Amino acid sequence: MENKEFSRKLEKRTKAFAIGIIKLSGLLTNSVEGKVIRNQMTKSGTSIGANYREAVRARSRADFKSKIKICESEASETCYWLEIVKDLQWIENEKLKGIIIEADELLAIFASIGKNLNSQA
Repeated sequence: MENKEFSRKLEKRTKAFAIGIIKLSGLLTNSVEGKVIRNQMTKSGTSIGANYREAVRARSRADFKSKIKICESEASETCYWLEIVKDLQWIENEKLKGIIIEADELLAIFASIGKNLNSQA
């Protein structure tokens, strides 16, 4: 797969993930704790795609690398919040399963991109 095609697909994938996170967040309890987790998960889950879009349009290699590391960090944080929601059993496992898999895959992708950038330095 060519880099431009990969970039377009990953942009679409991270946008779809953000939409999934927003929809999932709407299912969380309206308790104080639920609102805190909803806010954190929504921020980190939507930030992945926004930062990747910025990375694709980076002005320099260093800027690209920095944005990719942010994507990795935000994906990791999103995985954390999804684990919390799962462990609290606030949402049925079947509704969480797909988005948890996607979060893990996005984290692996951005970690891999970051490692490849480090090895090319």
